[in-house]
Amino acid sequence: MMESASSRPGPADVILLLGRLLLSLIFLHEGWSLATNITATIDTFAELGLSAPVAVATIALQIGAGLSLATGFLGRLGAFALALFCLATALLFHTNFASQNELLHFEKDLAIAGGMFVLAASGAGSISIDKLLRKRTNRLHPWLRAVLS
Repeated sequence: MMESASSRPGPADVILLLGRLLLSLIFLHEGWSLATNITATIDTFAELGLSAPVAVATIALQIGAGLSLATGFLGRLGAFALALFCLATALLFHTNFASQNELLHFEKDLAIAGGMFVLAASGAGSISIDKLLRKRTNRLHPWLRAVLS
């Protein structure tokens, strides 16, 4: 069966995919770096007063939600989780505004959180696993259908 022109991805869909991929990259890279240097990661977290389980949870969040964004699988949920993570990171670790570097990290975290909130509101778009799942089944639970929208 041929696809109609209106059902094919358009420029906005490609741009949304590109945005998701670019946003996911920082989290996938950082999560992978933390995971591959787990001993140093746990030591660094300990210096910040955070436990090893928090370090592992951070790695899981960055990689899991990063993959969620990249693939568009439960994209709204992944974006919302990362938005909250960025807000927490900004407010907990980058508030020494006397330092230009800390101010820059604070502002970048807020900007990334803003992008994540926009993505959480808009959804992953038509080039996503969410869209594929929505098309394949109409028997989803209403809350899951809402998350995939």
